[in-house]
Amino acid sequence: MPLVELNGIHINYEEHGSHYGTPVLLTHAYAATLQMWKPQFEAWRELRVIAWDMRGHGGTDSPPSQDDYTEKLTVEDMAALLRHLGIKEAVIGGLSLGGYISLEFQLAHPEMVRALVLCNTGPGYRKDDARAGWNDFSTGYAKRFEERGLDGLGKGIEIDATRAYQRSALGLALAGRGILTQRDAKVMEHLEQIAVPTLLVWGADDARYQSGIDYMAAKIPGARKVVVEGAGHAVNLFQPDIFNAAVLQFIEDNNI
Repeated sequence: MPLVELNGIHINYEEHGSHYGTPVLLTHAYAATLQMWKPQFEAWRELRVIAWDMRGHGGTDSPPSQDDYTEKLTVEDMAALLRHLGIKEAVIGGLSLGGYISLEFQLAHPEMVRALVLCNTGPGYRKDDARAGWNDFSTGYAKRFEERGLDGLGKGIEIDATRAYQRSALGLALAGRGILTQRDAKVMEHLEQIAVPTLLVWGADDARYQSGIDYMAAKIPGARKVVVEGAGHAVNLFQPDIFNAAVLQFIEDNNI
């Protein structure tokens, strides 16, 4: 697993597959790592697939200051990694927090986005009280790591698949307070301006994210929605064959 020093930290990433065609950059869910994308590494051999660990997660550094964990810094880590790899444009994909950060990335660096693949995620919250509820959930998750260390990792197929790769409970706590929490509605307010092909994938057993997926399907011009039955939050792990085929078909249909 290569490490590269960017933006003052060491970022852990992996590359798989071909070096031809448009690269795909995958961002994991909160409290998971890049290893949650293993079924895609194995199936997408004709694509250039890059996955990485966010700050505080897996093999990437966990700086000790809360100021080092923000959405903006996470987005700039993605941009710096792509530049390091000589990539000017990529398919930007992610699940849950990784999907939301992908939307933030598209807003900050639209010139680097060839297409979006957003999985079991949402665009944030327009109303302050709804956002406050989400932030209470996020800081509660962070508090578990502060109190219980890595025993604070919850349950979930993506957590179980990556549990052994986590190194820092402090990093996860700081990421929960600084990256997972949200501060405004700017992502929601710009959905209709997204001008690249967008694939929305929803595991139908994950009721929490149904409204967010439906909202994005209605707002993002030309967005394609795929509903995967028999799949929970980490749709790529619950039904990897269906997920892999849906993404590959999307890439083929859009000549990516």
